[in-house]
Amino acid sequence: MTATTTAPLATSPTRTARQPSDRLRAWATRAPLLPALIFMIVVTQLPFVATLVISFFDWNALYPKARHFTGLDNYHQVLTDADLRHSVWTTVLLTVAVVLASLVFGLLLALLLDRKFRGRGFVRTLLIAPFLVVPVAAALLWKHVLYNPEYGLFNGLLHYVGGPQPDWISNTPLLAVEASLVWQWTPFMMLILLAGLQSRDHQQIEAAKVDGASGWQVFRYLTLPHLRRYLELGALLGSIYIVQNFDAVFTITSGGLGTANLPYTVYQSFYQAHENGLASAAGVLVVIGSIIIATFALRVVSSLFREEASRA
Repeated sequence: MTATTTAPLATSPTRTARQPSDRLRAWATRAPLLPALIFMIVVTQLPFVATLVISFFDWNALYPKARHFTGLDNYHQVLTDADLRHSVWTTVLLTVAVVLASLVFGLLLALLLDRKFRGRGFVRTLLIAPFLVVPVAAALLWKHVLYNPEYGLFNGLLHYVGGPQPDWISNTPLLAVEASLVWQWTPFMMLILLAGLQSRDHQQIEAAKVDGASGWQVFRYLTLPHLRRYLELGALLGSIYIVQNFDAVFTITSGGLGTANLPYTVYQSFYQAHENGLASAAGVLVVIGSIIIATFALRVVSSLFREEASRA
């Protein structure tokens, strides 16, 4: 009995002595990250808090002394104003169209690059290039080099075959913006889906082919279910960025012809109408929507990591 009661008492001072050293070691590990954390809070969180506070005020920059607290009136105006509701609908339509088209084209290109052929690395580099172009430069490229009705490439090709000479931006403004974004975001979807294709169980695919499964059956019953998580990840990440897209709308159409999305409306309210409170409320709603989408994206990413860890 004596031996059994004294053993825990003998080890307790050691445990209490180790606890401070463990805490110091943990703080020493985290200390190099503190400057980056403080910088991130100052750069991102403090401006958001200031934007949140301004969103509760009727604040016109031209009349700074007339500002007053209005509560949720700015949010009510954002959700009930006809122009703002139209910008929300345009944002949803633009995001859905670009994400779906980018996923389809990205999947086709990923299936192509998953095959072995001469020059595959060079082709892959060329296909990734649009995603590396600066967004404003990409929008200018589409506006002047491709869409211009006088010297654009599209009308030049139509003129060569004797076709019509349409004004692409005036006739199909939203489609013109969507096409430029699809061109830029398809490589992003391609990379995600190509990573999913290369993580397949090739032995299972070979066994299915030996059993007589056709290429379409392998794609439908093996490849597509395997790519489900990667398709979800691409859709969620693409939605986060395209919801906040401003460059293409501003550069190609300047928000006209019914193409003004919510980020452009925020810019218009802030810099042209000088309505700081209304623009801040709209910006807060954009951030909330982006956070909701990002939450689902993080869950998909974590599930992908768990699946890869279980396979390893």
